[in-house]
Amino acid sequence: MYDTLGTVAGQFFGLVALILSVLAFSSRQDDRLMVLLLSANVAFALQFAMFQSWTAAALSLLVLARIECARRYPRSKMAMAAVLTASLVAAWLTWQSWADLPAVAAMVLGTVGMFLLSGIPMRVLLGLAAVAWTLSHLIVGSVGGALAEMMIIVTNAVTVYRLYRIRQRYPGVID
Repeated sequence: MYDTLGTVAGQFFGLVALILSVLAFSSRQDDRLMVLLLSANVAFALQFAMFQSWTAAALSLLVLARIECARRYPRSKMAMAAVLTASLVAAWLTWQSWADLPAVAAMVLGTVGMFLLSGIPMRVLLGLAAVAWTLSHLIVGSVGGALAEMMIIVTNAVTVYRLYRIRQRYPGVID
């Protein structure tokens, strides 16, 4: 019974994350992007927990701390190192198999992007992180989560293109 309930709940949280993620990555404002990502990652963490993918669930929760730290301490290599260390410790404590590796890769890519980059370069690294998260969702069998990440990839690519065009038209307006 729990397995069926867990699967249904996991799919539900994946769909909630899909909606929040599309809203986040369609934003041209870095601050709004990060705030919406907070909510989406709560849904992702719940989804991974329902599928009993503990490393991905733990790292999804750490994404919340990462986003807040990146907002408070932009470009801080010390804060980035602290988040990466916490992520590696969480992965070590929850590691089940090599199927957890894409979630770890996603966390590293996203962390480096959020702390060291902004604008288009940040979104490119977040897009690569979304590819790794997609693998995590596919491994656990989450249709909603995989669709969410695929939509993030597409929406993020469109936003990068839009930002690039604005930068071409109005040099110096967007970094």
